[in-house]
Amino acid sequence: MHLHLIDLSVIVIVLGGIGLLLDVYVYMGLKTLTNDWKSPWLRRLVIFGCLAPDFIITVLCGFFTHDIGLPKVMGPFYEWILSLFLTFLVTKLVFALVLFIGDSGRFFKGIIRHFKKPKTKKTAPFFPARRKFISQAAVAAAAVPFGSLFYAMLKGKYNFKLHKQEIYFDDLPDAFDGFTITQISDIHSGSFDNAEAVQRGINLAKAQKSDLFVFTGDLVNGVSEEIVPYLKAFSELKAPFGQFSILGNHDYGEYVYWRTDADKAADCAKLRDYHKTLGYRLLLDENVVVEKNGQKISLIGVQNWGRGFIQIGDLDKALIGVPEDAFKILLSHDPTHWEEKVRFHPNTIQLTLSGHTHGAQFGVETSAFRWSPFQYRYLDWAGLANEKNRYLYVNRGFGFLAFSGRLGIWPEVTVITLRKKGKAADQ
Repeated sequence: MHLHLIDLSVIVIVLGGIGLLLDVYVYMGLKTLTNDWKSPWLRRLVIFGCLAPDFIITVLCGFFTHDIGLPKVMGPFYEWILSLFLTFLVTKLVFALVLFIGDSGRFFKGIIRHFKKPKTKKTAPFFPARRKFISQAAVAAAAVPFGSLFYAMLKGKYNFKLHKQEIYFDDLPDAFDGFTITQISDIHSGSFDNAEAVQRGINLAKAQKSDLFVFTGDLVNGVSEEIVPYLKAFSELKAPFGQFSILGNHDYGEYVYWRTDADKAADCAKLRDYHKTLGYRLLLDENVVVEKNGQKISLIGVQNWGRGFIQIGDLDKALIGVPEDAFKILLSHDPTHWEEKVRFHPNTIQLTLSGHTHGAQFGVETSAFRWSPFQYRYLDWAGLANEKNRYLYVNRGFGFLAFSGRLGIWPEVTVITLRKKGKAADQ
């Protein structure tokens, strides 16, 4: 997932203008709420205490996203400003919506009263006075997104969840029945603001003691230096059959202003070296053999290929030397690669592991219902998909980006267990 910073500045300016217009409406609602309070200073404190922080955050967000004051990369401070801006904006929208419903009732009531009541010398106002109850209801409704989004920022973004998935295959080599793979994706190390909380997620991954560890891209937000404070922590992730990684769209320096192309290339090379420091074998359109008890599976890794994003991954090149009847696991950052290419490829790839979407970092997931805004953008945005026994698993991401929080779609550590059909059933 990514947000181009220049595009973001335009979005923030437009939303900021809408937000300032909403402030006028919110002011009217708060004025109704506090109108009968005896203390004038308390009324002013509540009204301006609600609106002043929002105004300041809106101005700061507009400044930091404008190209003159644009930060080199999207770091924690910037993300907090943007997150507070979005929190206040959503809160105001909910407040204004409830107020608008109440004012619509006032409007229709005024029309009915206008035509029903006889004309008198003293004509009543067309609009009945706004009831205090409506403002109270607006405050109560607005408190829900306000509190929820603050929880997302303070707690939710480090609320790591373990997802375990068993997948059954007809053609899995017998030796790999029960073989486990721990997957994390989208670390986005440049966004972290709590090293102790990050370590909790790493410890959760370590505790699984899987046979194989894979990382499916987006180590940083934009520049290699972001991972430096966390090199030691993430290098703790080890597995008996090795640690393997690929690049995501954020690992190519595309969303950063560089003085020269040479600077960009040098930083990208440094990032690839950091994969070695972490102890990860970076797969760049290539494959390796994983062998157990004399039997083999092929692990394939491609560079980023995504709809609307960087498309340099070369699956055919990565498959060179892989027997057609081999059991194959593909690491590909963006699930749209599976949607548009992998599932139709003549050389069957049994399992693809992806990330990229973060599940939008916001949504609802229960046993009976799943929803995320990204379901309108991605056919498969989280969890397991299957088409004709070609499986895709989309990790929800370890880190976060742009919005410094998660709500409903929590950061994920995945453990996939490979199972042989028939053999597992007999055990």
